[in-house]
Parts: sequence; C-alpha cells; structure tokens
Amino acid sequence: MEAHESVDFKRLMSEESTVSTLSSDSCEYYQTEIFDLLPSIQASRPEQNRHDFSEETNQGGREAREKSGQLSRGPRDKTSMQPLRNLPMCIQGKKGAKERRKLEINDINFWESWRKTQSTNRKRVREQIKEALSGLVPWRQTLRTIEGKFGVGVKSYFVFLRYLIYLNLLHCVLIGGFIVGPSIFYRTDEYEPLMFKDSDSALDFFLGTGYVNRSLVFYGFYTQGSLDLKCLNIPLLYLAGIFSIIFLSLILVVRRTTVGYKHTWMLGKRYSMNVSYKIFCGWDFTIQDPTAAALKHGFIRNDLKLFLEEQSFSLRAAQRTLGEKVRLYLLRIVLNLITLSLLGGAFYLIYFATQTSLKKENSGHHWLVSLLLQYFPPITITFVNLVLPHIFRKISSFEDYSFTMQVNATLLRSIFLKLASLGIYLFFVFTTTEQDAKCKENQFGREMYKLSIFNFLATFFSVFFFNYPRKLVQETYPRSSLARISGKQRFLIPFNVLDLVYSQTVSWVGVYYCPLLPVIGIVSLVVTFYVKKFNVMRCCVPEQRMFRGSSSSVLFHFMLLLGLFMCAATLGFNHYPLQSTEGRNASSCGPFRNEQTMFTVTGGCVKSLPSPAQTTIRYLTSEAFALPLILAEIILLTSYVSRRRANQRAIERLKDMLVMSSSDKRFLVKQHATMLRQRNKHH
Repeated sequence: MEAHESVDFKRLMSEESTVSTLSSDSCEYYQTEIFDLLPSIQASRPEQNRHDFSEETNQGGREAREKSGQLSRGPRDKTSMQPLRNLPMCIQGKKGAKERRKLEINDINFWESWRKTQSTNRKRVREQIKEALSGLVPWRQTLRTIEGKFGVGVKSYFVFLRYLIYLNLLHCVLIGGFIVGPSIFYRTDEYEPLMFKDSDSALDFFLGTGYVNRSLVFYGFYTQGSLDLKCLNIPLLYLAGIFSIIFLSLILVVRRTTVGYKHTWMLGKRYSMNVSYKIFCGWDFTIQDPTAAALKHGFIRNDLKLFLEEQSFSLRAAQRTLGEKVRLYLLRIVLNLITLSLLGGAFYLIYFATQTSLKKENSGHHWLVSLLLQYFPPITITFVNLVLPHIFRKISSFEDYSFTMQVNATLLRSIFLKLASLGIYLFFVFTTTEQDAKCKENQFGREMYKLSIFNFLATFFSVFFFNYPRKLVQETYPRSSLARISGKQRFLIPFNVLDLVYSQTVSWVGVYYCPLLPVIGIVSLVVTFYVKKFNVMRCCVPEQRMFRGSSSSVLFHFMLLLGLFMCAATLGFNHYPLQSTEGRNASSCGPFRNEQTMFTVTGGCVKSLPSPAQTTIRYLTSEAFALPLILAEIILLTSYVSRRRANQRAIERLKDMLVMSSSDKRFLVKQHATMLRQRNKHH
C-alpha cells in the first residue's frame, strides 16, 4: 500500500510536449519504423511471402490483402481517409497531414470539388432527416423505459407488437384501395341497403350475425357492382387486394427474418462481450437526467447478467461426463414423448368442441347457452393455449438448456400447438360446413371473427381480472398464504409473443372471408400495447435470468412466416375443390357469385388480352417455363453461396485482425515503458 501511495501521476504539459522539435518527416518515419515492428505486421509477412506468386480467387481474400497492404504503407495513406482526431500521430504530424490535405484540395478541379461538397451536404441532410424521423417513431421513450427496467427481451416483445401494427396498417390501405372503396363506389341499387332490423341485437357484434353479417365486415357484402370490364371488375380487384396483402407480407416478413438471422449468425460465431469495455467505456457521460441515468444503469446491468448467465452455462455444459450426457439425452426423449401426448389430447379436445358447436340442435337453447356454445371452440382453443405452454415451460426447465434455449424451445412447442390447433379447427370447419349453405364464406368468416374477438377479450380480462388483483393482494397482504402461493409475477415473453403470432395468423387466414379483420387487428393491437404496458410496469417484476433478444426476435418473425404459409394453404385448400368440380360448389354470395370462380374470372381476363399477351401468359404458366426458371434460380443461389463463402473468409480475417490489435496494444505499451525507463536512466 505504501508503494502505491508514493506514486505521483503527472500530466506532461511542458513545452517539450506542446512544441515538438521533430519535423513532419521524422515523425512519420519514426511511426513507420514502430509500425513495422508490430506483432500483426510480423505475423502477416510470412503469409505475404508465401502468396507473392499466387493469385487470389475470391473477393474476401483480395479485400483483406488490400487492407493489409494499406496498413503496411503506414500513416501516409491513413491521413487521406480518416479524421485528424482519429489518427495515432503527434501534434506536429497532424499539422503536416492537415497541410497536405489542403494541397490535395487545391489540386482538385472545380467540378470535383463541387461534387465532393454536394456529397457531404447530402450526407448531412440525410442524417438530419433520419434523426427527425426517429423522433416521430411511436412509443420510443416507452420502449427505452421498458428496456432499462426489464431488459432487451421484454422490449423485443413490444417492438414486435409495434411491427405488427405497421403491418396491419399496410393491410388496411390495400383493402381500402382494392376492395372496400371500389365495392362501395360501384355498388348498384339492386341490393338492399344496410340498415338495422328488428331482429338485430347487441349480440350480433360478438357472434358476427345479423347486422354485422350483412355489413362490409364479411365476404357476402361485396358484390360485382357496375364495374364490369373484362380485366377491371370487382372480383379481380378483390383477388388483387388479397394477393397483394399476402405477397407484401411475405416480402416484409422474409426480409425481417433474413436480416435478423444474418445479425444473429455474425454474433453467434466466436462472439463474446468485451466486459472491460462494457464496464469502463459503456457509460454515456452526456446524460444529465437522473431518469436517463437510471435507465443506462439498467442497460449495463442487464447486459452483464446476460453475459454471466451464458458463460456459466457454457462452463457447466463443457464439464459434463459421458454418463451425464447419456442420462440427459434419455431424459429429453422421455420429456418429448410426454409433450407429444399432451398435444394429442389437446387436438382431441378441439375436435370435440368443434363438433359440439356445429350441431344443429344448438339453435333452440337460451341465448346465453347459445352464446357459450357458439364460443365453445374459441374457449377450448384459448384454454389449451393457456395451460399447455406453462407445462411446456416446466418441461424445458428439466432439459438442462440455457435460458435462451429454454425460451426458444418453449416457443417452438407452443407455436406448433397454436398453429396446429388452429389448422385442425379450420379443417373441421371446412369439412362440416354444409355445401348448400346460403353463404358458407360468411360462416367461415364468422369463425375467424369470433376467434379474433375472444383472443382480445381473453388478453384484456386476464390482465385486469387476474394479474392486477393478484398484485393488489401481494401489496395489501404480503404475508398472507395466498400472496406466498401466487408468488411474484414476471412477464413471460414466449406466451405473450405466441398470442401475437396467433392473432396475426387468424387475421391472415380470415382476411379473404372477413376483409375488415386487419382493422379489428389494429384496434386490438393498440389496446393490447397499453394493456401489456400496464401489466409490465404495474404488475410484474424483472426476470432474474436474462436472455439474448436477437435470436428470439428472429424466431418471432419465423413463426409469423409459418402463419403466413398457413394462410396460403387455407386459401388453396378452400379454392381447389372449386376448380376440380368446375363451379358446382361456387359461392352464392360475394363477388364470385352466379357460378363464377377465381379461375373463370382470371381466365376471362386472359382471353380478352391481345394474342401476344395471351401467348406470353400461357408460356409463363406452363411447364416449359419451369426449366429456365430453375436454371436461373440455381445460378442465383450459386452466386449467393460464393459471395457468402468469400464474405465469411473476409470476416474471419477481420476477426483475426481484431485479435492481433490487442497484441499490438500490448507491444506499444511495452515499448512506451522501455522508452520511459531509458529516458529516466539518461537523466
């Protein structure tokens, strides 16, 4: 301790440090000489000598060699690219670099100088616009508050919810432009006006019957109207709107999934957080608000907890013996068999509820009993989706995965449960619906409408009639047995995300039969955001174990992609019998009435086109076009695979350069210490 107390730290502010006698050339020569002695340069020289007469065949190798060549040339090349404050040079060297830059600018002609000035101005304008638009993003401060208190995992749920709101807004614009607007504007007088009748009641808004069944909510409202051109009519616009929704949703979800996967893949390979950087350099010294400071504390704390959790699990997994691994794999097999048994029982319950709800004998009951029977399948599906994910969560805790892997395993099992239960319910509805029904599309749309309404009501009532009273009991009577049994509430991310994926899948599946489902989805999602925010901030405590949100975010969008594929499969399954029976099962309501189907309408439009256009369309839809399409896909995939391999090699080289930079820093510190010792000896 005495030795430490005798140390006197001084800042060099003498005239020697401010006014150097070294010239610009001598300073640069000295830096170049030191640079050639760095470990990274010494390690790269044998490789360069080995490849002097060989030719690089990939882009990644060329880029890495060019970068290493730039490094070997020293600071002369750096001064023309980097800001002066970032250059590792003395003051005199920076002054010389500044003078050389001025000379280079004077040598540039007028047009080149004007072009560079305009490019700089455009970059500044883009940055200012980007900053202004980022301030208009809704719930930005709310998300920062949630991230600071509960971690990035809970924040990823709310970001995902906001993304679904944007997606449904796009759906509403497409539906309004392609379906609702033209149907209302070109509606003829032969159809009865939309009015309340004596038989209508408030229950119609819950069951989708009566006034709601006749309104523009469902498929039967949209008629052919007065717009009756061959290639511009209500049926074709209806199809264009539905396919635009599916196609744009596919593009957006796939793009979001691939971008997130690329980010996760790059971080997953040889990634480890620099703890020293997080501790000593992670603080933002521009923060002045105490609330913002508390949030920043929360960010750093949650990152460190996540890192320590992952490191602890990796160490424990590496120390497993062969016998422990065998016992663990056997245990996982048994637990997966239990999971499959639970899924089979859940599917049978859904089948029983669907058969009970669609019986004809249910029409003579009391209105309350009839309401419960109508909602019996949604209640059963909600009950199954509420209970089984908690059982899956307990099962995953016995499988000895990391916490992030436990969350992802629970997500995969639960999303299979939700999508499979929805698919089984749709199959039973399709097969049990009477073929001679007045408007079977409206009947199917009512089922999707009831699923959406009940899912929202279940979310609302679970928060205000279960979670909030439970929190009040814990605050009012903290020592009671009921408070101890219920325990502290935590925001379970897998189950809440599954609810969002399930509701969006229902919206996609039912948008053809209930075009205003995206509007209902926007209202329910906005209300759900504030309900969940109240639940998190008021009723929940932070999770003790953190997980990385980037990988789970990719899984969120992948589950959305599965829901979109289910929507496409449902539409194909519903329209395939129409094509095979040549219109005998055509709809009696909606835009495709009077023995019209999707295939007859599109076929009539193609026949009205000129002969070259018909020939082109027939060729594009024939088997002859499949061969060049497959060849083009093979070439495109081959080029992408080659680029991926080249980029992977370049990334590995850059990672090696980052590793060597730490050796360079240690070398420079030793050189500096040696120079100080020699200087002290001379004095």
